[in-house]
Amino acid sequence: MSETTLLEKLDGLENKFKEISTLITDPAVIADMKRFVKLNKEYSDLERIMNARKEYKTMLAHISEAKEMLEVESDPEMREMAKAELDELEPKIPIIEEEIKLLLIPADPEDGKNAIMEIRGGTGGDEAAIFAGDLFRMYSKYCEYKGWKIEITSFSEGTSGGYKEIIFTVSGQNVYGILKYESGVHRVQRVPATETQGRVHTSASTVAVLPEADEFDVDIKESDIRTDIFCASGHGGQSVNTTYSAIRLVHIPTGIVVQCQDEKSQLKNKAKAMVELRTRIYNMEYQKYLDGISTKRKTMVSTGDRSAKIRTYNYPQGRVTDHRINLTLYNLQAIMGGEIQEIIDKLIIAENAERLKESEL
Repeated sequence: MSETTLLEKLDGLENKFKEISTLITDPAVIADMKRFVKLNKEYSDLERIMNARKEYKTMLAHISEAKEMLEVESDPEMREMAKAELDELEPKIPIIEEEIKLLLIPADPEDGKNAIMEIRGGTGGDEAAIFAGDLFRMYSKYCEYKGWKIEITSFSEGTSGGYKEIIFTVSGQNVYGILKYESGVHRVQRVPATETQGRVHTSASTVAVLPEADEFDVDIKESDIRTDIFCASGHGGQSVNTTYSAIRLVHIPTGIVVQCQDEKSQLKNKAKAMVELRTRIYNMEYQKYLDGISTKRKTMVSTGDRSAKIRTYNYPQGRVTDHRINLTLYNLQAIMGGEIQEIIDKLIIAENAERLKESEL
């Protein structure tokens, strides 16, 4: 894309930005919550583009002035200043152009949402459940670093520790847009605590990351839901309390079943279960969108293929390998302690390169 074409594209968005700026102050729009939220998101995205446009135009104007000064100016000091400005600004132009091109590609509309994560112990029996527990601790630490809030919806403990399955929500800023890269099969290679011979075993756990559906994303009829109420059970199977507070919701048209027993209040458990149910129904449609992306992208960085092996954690060698981008890091302990930002950053770079390639086709 040439400099002129890029500027034309940016200038063309200015009127749209002004129009949305006016609309979000209109009482009729504010009253329509679904439209208001959508327009606010659009305004925020366009504001970033407009800020980048202003910076880009300022840079181009300064470069043009510096070039003009070199042509007409005879004072060596002034010429030196102009040359220094050109040397500083010209290398920045390709960088800001790439940033703008990325901003102009529509982002996944779900990126700004909270997420529901589920971690399930896969092949490997007890060791897979222990590893699922390790992954949950890794994500808990990472969310702590990010200032995000975790709420467990339901879990089933492994017989030797960890979890056969744990489901939890993560709330914060752009949660899904960052955590979506974690969907897939995570493989561990290590000597299990349950192994007496000291042999390295390979086990796996599956991670699924779903964008949390908003209330107006899915319309669920009360008549389509069957509600079961039962006693919550805790560690070792004992009753958490004597009241029937755990909730199971069955969505009759789709057969989706969710349950929540984390809270002592039946109402709170039902509210949490409803959020998960909405999300699972919404994700049946969203999965079609992800499948569409996967046919176009070679890297499969953030598609919804949850059966794909994405990462291996090798304890004897202290290394972690992300198979999508052939990245190997030798800081396994730090990564298991929640320091996964470097991996996510590199996955984002890889996906952005794919998105740019797509937009230029």
